Amino acid sequence: MNNKQYYNIKEVAKILNLKEHVIRHWDSIDPKTNKIRIDGLSTRSKGGTRYFNKDNIKRLDMLKSVLFENGRHNYSLQLANKIISSNKKSNLNLNNKNENKSNSQHLIKILNSLKKLLDN
Repeated sequence: MNNKQYYNIKEVAKILNLKEHVIRHWDSIDPKTNKIRIDGLSTRSKGGTRYFNKDNIKRLDMLKSVLFENGRHNYSLQLANKIISSNKKSNLNLNNKNENKSNSQHLIKILNSLKKLLDN
């Protein structure tokens, strides 16, 4: 990433190696609840154009890592959002790569525990 303050959806899709429609889906309103699926994924202009800052991109990257563990789709969007939100509440600092790796391992442990609970 360069020193831009905001990125458009095409740039973010390229940075995260995701398709634009996937990002739009995650950042859209769920017709069943009329609420945005996951808060904090983008900033919108008055015209509705999505823009992404570095925090938005980090959140999208965390969501991607939870949903696509080892290259396969594992968990629901709701569950992934709860996991990310619980990490945010516990004030995990994601500033350096060592902490990111540790946090990823922590997320995997949480996911495995949740998976065991769901299997029972």
